[in-house]
Amino acid sequence: MLQQKLPALAVALLCAAPALATANDDAELEKIRAEIQQMKQSYEARIQSLESKLEQAQASAGAAEKSAAKAETAAAEASTRTTVSGNAFNPGISLILSGIYANRSQDSDYHITGFQTGGEIGPGLRGLSLAESELGIYANIDHYFYGGLNLALAPDNSVGVEEAFIQTTALPAGLTLKAGRFFSGIGYLNEQHAHTWDFVDNPLAYQAFLGGQYGDDGVQIKWVAPTDLFIELGAEAGRGRIADTEGKDKNGAAMGSLFAHVGSDIGISHSWRAGLSYLRTSPSHRQSPDLDAAGAFVTNEFSGNSRLWIADFVWKWAPNGNSHVTNFKLQGEYLHRSESGNLTYDVDGAANTDRYHANQSGWYAQGIYQFMPNWRAGLRYERLDAGRTAYASNNGNLLLSDYNPDRLSVMLDYSPSEYSRVRLQLARDKSREEATDNQLFVQYIMSLGAHGAHRF
Repeated sequence: MLQQKLPALAVALLCAAPALATANDDAELEKIRAEIQQMKQSYEARIQSLESKLEQAQASAGAAEKSAAKAETAAAEASTRTTVSGNAFNPGISLILSGIYANRSQDSDYHITGFQTGGEIGPGLRGLSLAESELGIYANIDHYFYGGLNLALAPDNSVGVEEAFIQTTALPAGLTLKAGRFFSGIGYLNEQHAHTWDFVDNPLAYQAFLGGQYGDDGVQIKWVAPTDLFIELGAEAGRGRIADTEGKDKNGAAMGSLFAHVGSDIGISHSWRAGLSYLRTSPSHRQSPDLDAAGAFVTNEFSGNSRLWIADFVWKWAPNGNSHVTNFKLQGEYLHRSESGNLTYDVDGAANTDRYHANQSGWYAQGIYQFMPNWRAGLRYERLDAGRTAYASNNGNLLLSDYNPDRLSVMLDYSPSEYSRVRLQLARDKSREEATDNQLFVQYIMSLGAHGAHRF
């Protein structure tokens, strides 16, 4: 019986074997297909994640390029501002050492024909001399305030306080408040310390209308707009210490100013900034060197009201945003001043006082080209417009000249590092109608210690 069943069982097993094999193969294929589908989904998710990260990185890079000028200028709100960190409350102390050799064809009795100036004007003494040196101390006071002190060490061994101020760091909505003594935010060049200038001296228009550079005791408020385009608005009120005057002894302000600046990038190689400023002061006993109608050197004194308007523009180029090898800067400002009050002719002699009124202007334009690492060359031309002047009864004592002073300067400087600079400058100075002054300067500027970033 068993022998009869065995052949039948064997036949049944042989018939079922292909079906079992087919079922096993189908299950294995489905398993492989599922694994492939799972791998495809995983890789697609990873690729989408990488593409998203790439898009975010590109967007961040584009935004950084567009706001480079704004970031640089806003970060330079105070040229020595530091970021709060573990060492932020230790003050940064810097010392700027500067010396100069001046070879001039004219003597040191300097004046600007037809302009009542005041302050520190002119190219200084001939021969070797110590130029103005600076001692600066800047630091975060706490999380809300920043402070700075800058002392000017003059060649005559006197010490003056250029800046001594506190400044907020945490006001909302892009606002910054500053109080104390500081360089006004008007114009472009006025806020910059002398060691950052591209030439040995500041422009004739600054000398004629600001007495060199305008710093005052007062308060300042600035607002920077939260936009890609750099927009800065500011206002100031102060004592009115212009051109070496002491300002007014009064409860209110004797000085007021308004200024606006805008700027941006053009691509990655170009950036620019433009501005308009207005300054109102009431100088009291402002003394100015002058040459009278008889050819004698005299000192005049003005008290009254002064209004100054400034338009400024700066354009910078650096290939692909890299300024290390080569770069170029074009800079210019136009200034217009209107004054009315009393002028005393020859305060140490005749002392004749009468009404005075003047509408005058001036401008400068300069280009600075770094043609290779560490080496720069520059050209500056400047001119003053005599405008309209009235001396009343002093018309017979002072020259009513239509002479327009001008000056042409060229310079070459070498900076072995960011802490040192040696400069050669040649100039043909026609500030005085009666004499042209051919000038040669050799200057060194050395920086010791911690020093903040310079302004845009």
